[in-house]
Amino acid sequence: MSQVPEALHSRFDVHDRKQFEIKLEYQPTGADETRYLVEAYLFLPSSLNIDAETYPRADFYADIHNYVRFKTPVMGLGELLSSEGSPLVKLEAWQRIGLAPESDVVYQAKLFSCVLRGALRRFATTVETRCDAKTGEAGRVDLETVVRQAGESVPVVLERFRAWLRATGEAKLQEKTRASLRLVDEYVSLLVEQFFRRAVADMDALPRTGPWLPLRKGLMEAVLREESYRKEHRLRSVLSPTGDNEEYMQRLGFLKKFCMNVLFLSSRRRQRRQGWEEVLFAIAAGVAMAFATSVALWAQVRFTQVSLNFFLVAVVGYMMKDRIKEGLRRMFSRVAATHLYDRTTDLVDPVTARAIGICEERVDYGAAVKVPQAVSSLRLQDDFLTVSQGELSEAVIRYQKRIVLDARLLPRSERGLTGVTDILRLNVGRFLRDMDEPEFALEYVDLEDFSVGHIRGAKRYPVDLVFRFTVMEDGVRHESAQLVRLVLDRNGIQRMQNFARAPEARVEASEPAGSLPIRPAALRQGA
Repeated sequence: MSQVPEALHSRFDVHDRKQFEIKLEYQPTGADETRYLVEAYLFLPSSLNIDAETYPRADFYADIHNYVRFKTPVMGLGELLSSEGSPLVKLEAWQRIGLAPESDVVYQAKLFSCVLRGALRRFATTVETRCDAKTGEAGRVDLETVVRQAGESVPVVLERFRAWLRATGEAKLQEKTRASLRLVDEYVSLLVEQFFRRAVADMDALPRTGPWLPLRKGLMEAVLREESYRKEHRLRSVLSPTGDNEEYMQRLGFLKKFCMNVLFLSSRRRQRRQGWEEVLFAIAAGVAMAFATSVALWAQVRFTQVSLNFFLVAVVGYMMKDRIKEGLRRMFSRVAATHLYDRTTDLVDPVTARAIGICEERVDYGAAVKVPQAVSSLRLQDDFLTVSQGELSEAVIRYQKRIVLDARLLPRSERGLTGVTDILRLNVGRFLRDMDEPEFALEYVDLEDFSVGHIRGAKRYPVDLVFRFTVMEDGVRHESAQLVRLVLDRNGIQRMQNFARAPEARVEASEPAGSLPIRPAALRQGA
């Protein structure tokens, strides 16, 4: 994950064969509004037949899946057991004093599962990283400590949570609340199984001697304990080595959505651009009507109303009125597309129902896209790209997303939520439609006996995506850019290439801290 600038972290990944994913973490550090502008430039080979007509805005937005949620609070397993901000500690405190409403109890239980998921995911990622063949002896020793601590801490966390669950059995809770807590319990059991099993699989490359065998055994014993726990409680989320595990996957997906919905921001979409367009179209109609009325009044003065001349002038006036109206509509529509965003969404806290920010999006094609020099220079990675810019035709799509967050409305103290995570997935299925067959047979001549055979030739298409990030906070504007290349064939994404990030530009803003120019021309690199 990138660390520049501090208020905006980004991570790129291939979600599956058809979806590319970018994960953005907005972390306001100031005391007032923080504004983020994310620009994505897509450079597509012309042979893919992508333009404003074949791939209109509605289809582009249909291929984008957006998930905006609060950033999961980061806590270690030890902090979950002792920190005052830990959801588990709060649940235990409420049990003693009995003051929390049932909705708050369910919220904290779900938040506990989210925090535990984050801690287990970081543990599994650490194991995966340090099991790499390049890891030295010091890294292996550190890994041994990490695995041992996780194997000791996780059972304690689960026992404390389940002890609290058993104690709540004496309370007079609604059945829906009890069912919700049972589902949270099932989810945390599956989390332990999922990430511990993943860690054991990543440790497969480690020696079968020394401390590694008992460490693997300890993790798998925890997995088996959780599987037995779910069986004892007649839960059907148990893996079957011989079945298709459809129900297991279904329950796991449902439980993840059910528990993590406390972090997801709800959206209220507003048609701001449509409203301004209607005003502009009304002005166009008024101008055209004023012209037609002026012509009619002049004709009344100049000719009698029953004459042929008056009739012809009235007809010509109406024809001109119609053309003036349509011409002004097209002109105003281009003006609106240049200065207004296509979609505006209010980001709403699901607990307080307060809007903590807004998200605006727009997409432009072809001639409407002015590619900045800073973006073009990132693509000068080889001779092909250096000479092809301006020589060979390619389609350019620019997607812009502006996020404005009010840091004062983030629930920092009462719920420990300090940032927003924005996950954007782009489905590339439309890009694949006009591609050639992914494999060809190439003739090959053996140099020894000059026999002719065939070898495999892969037909793939590079698609460059340049992301430019701008953060406006406390009167300072940070700018950075990143080039990512997707290599596609008709079957989907074959691989992703990450290139070095361009140096960050930190600029003292000349405009007030509360404003961020929308037009890209005002955001040129190093301005």
